[in-house]
Amino acid sequence: MSSSRLDVEPGELGRDLVTLVLTVVELLRQLMERQAIRRIDQGDLTDLQVEEIGTTLMMLDQRMAELCEQHGVRPEDLNLDLGPLGSLLPRE
Repeated sequence: MSSSRLDVEPGELGRDLVTLVLTVVELLRQLMERQAIRRIDQGDLTDLQVEEIGTTLMMLDQRMAELCEQHGVRPEDLNLDLGPLGSLLPRE
């Protein structure tokens, strides 16, 4: 019986984990953005709420870019291939 081992460098494993976490955060950010746009289009929000949402989404986008740069992850790396289902994040 042969045992197969996967040799993974700790640095690479850490980068992969950071990439996965940032991918999930990016997915949530995109979902929140779509929901906000839907609510704005429906007229459910006041002008102040629209402004606050816009500011928050811009700050979140900026923070994501900072985190990617800090960890050496390119924004295009933030996606998962789900095989026949396609990619996790839509292509923007």
